[in-house]
Amino acid sequence: MPLRDTFANLKQWFTHPAPQALFDRQLVWISLGLMLTGLVMVTSASFPISYRLTDQPFHFMFRHAIFLGVALIAAIVVLQVPMKLWMKYSSLLLGIAIFMLIVVLIGGKSVNGASRWIPLGPFNLQPAEVAKLSLFIFMSSYLVRKQDEVRTTFFGGFAKPIMVFITFAGLLLLQPDLGTMIVMLVTLFAMLFIAGANLTHFLALVVAGIGVVITLIIAEPYRVKRVTSFLDPWENPFGDGYQLTQSLMAFGRGDWFGQGLGNSIQKLAYLPEAHTDFVFAVLAEELGFVGVVLVLMLIFSLVLKAIFIGRKAFEHDEFFGGYLAFGIGIWFAFQTLVNVGAAAGMVPTKGLTLPLISYGGSSLVIMSVAVAILLRIDHECRLKAEQQEKNAENEQE
Repeated sequence: MPLRDTFANLKQWFTHPAPQALFDRQLVWISLGLMLTGLVMVTSASFPISYRLTDQPFHFMFRHAIFLGVALIAAIVVLQVPMKLWMKYSSLLLGIAIFMLIVVLIGGKSVNGASRWIPLGPFNLQPAEVAKLSLFIFMSSYLVRKQDEVRTTFFGGFAKPIMVFITFAGLLLLQPDLGTMIVMLVTLFAMLFIAGANLTHFLALVVAGIGVVITLIIAEPYRVKRVTSFLDPWENPFGDGYQLTQSLMAFGRGDWFGQGLGNSIQKLAYLPEAHTDFVFAVLAEELGFVGVVLVLMLIFSLVLKAIFIGRKAFEHDEFFGGYLAFGIGIWFAFQTLVNVGAAAGMVPTKGLTLPLISYGGSSLVIMSVAVAILLRIDHECRLKAEQQEKNAENEQE
């Protein structure tokens, strides 16, 4: 009997359409797929360094699994928060993020010359990740409240968010963390463009932003070395170009179908940061071109979902949710391009994580919260559409 019931349930699952849901199921499965991929790849990539540092081969796997559990719990909690509360307290979130960035400069944990983490016992909090989401929430709120001013005046509406960004940028550069600053800058530009900012003001801001980034690179010798080593890593393969040449070797060994899960050679103390910034290189070596394409399809499916949710929010006059959904989608897309581009030698190394895949508690939790916010935006749009349908039916009756 139990076996017969099982077959009957399977037949019903395949032959009957799913009931109407008030959330985006595809977005849930895409996100869970990326998280599971991340757990598998972090386990594989961290095995050698974990054994070398702790004599425990699965130390980083267990930590990443704990982070994953915390991220899922945080996402479930955030899913219950109405979007109007995010908009109401956007300025408070911005203030908290600025306070955390100041705290990390005063008493933060320094790793490889960068002070980016606040030690909280067994967990290190990276305020830069909180700052990204806080800025995008604040910007979405600001664009709703000051939409006309942003489109018409420079000093009245357009310049104010730029001043907020400059505050963040100054605190981030003191860490230093140029990569996060660039992600925030690009996403901010895109959100202003979507909001219909004056084209002249927008182009002037883009030119000024590019000029500032170039100046910041030239001002620091180690950033200049990163750019020059990226242009020709084989010129000094055992010096400045070491990390990139090892990553390129991993891509080359991957071929079409990879060496097999767990069979990477580059992760055996050759490729630094194999389970964090360069986990994509290990993925390419073990899963090959096919695995790379599948993972990138998952990530950019999530990005497309964010864009479609943003468009749906605009159609239902949920402008705050629309701006925020577009901001999250652009953030995920650009950070993925930078991470993958750095691993493949297309852009200089920036130390940014691969969304929902790389090892790192702060990044995983904040990006899971961002996905939960996307689900909440979509949920509220569906509720509104359902209510409109009911009202239309009542009017017909």
